[in-house]
Amino acid sequence: MPEADPTPLSDHVAFLLGQLGFHTAYRFSDGLAPLGIGPRHFGTLRVLREHDGQSQQQLCETLGIHRNVMVGLVDELEKRGLVERRKHPADRRAHAVYLLPAAHDLLARAQRVVDGLESDLLREFDAADRATLLQLLQRLAATNGLEPGIHPGLSR
Repeated sequence: MPEADPTPLSDHVAFLLGQLGFHTAYRFSDGLAPLGIGPRHFGTLRVLREHDGQSQQQLCETLGIHRNVMVGLVDELEKRGLVERRKHPADRRAHAVYLLPAAHDLLARAQRVVDGLESDLLREFDAADRATLLQLLQRLAATNGLEPGIHPGLSR
């Protein structure tokens, strides 16, 4: 029988990252809920804000979301008056997705949720600690092959 690890879970970086990730994800979802969106909607709208007019296929590839899921997401955002599909200018078989003015307002409100969550999570850290933590986490994410700015949970 293998010997049990006597180290408490709270002394394992992987456990703490998982615990904090779960905690943060739920708080983020809860913060977005009053706005009528979830993390996938937020991620899709953020990508479109940076690269408006992407095809649904391009959005799928950027976000790592299956095309059937993306169709549903765009349908939901379209029904809310946040995006619209138009004929793609370069590919007549595809549709491009564009943000509507209401999406910009919603994104500003969602960004306040993100900023508030981050401030609350890091309230005990000074500016130097925050900068160090950010740098270490960015390095850890890069080392593990994660795409900057794309949450891997969007595809699950």
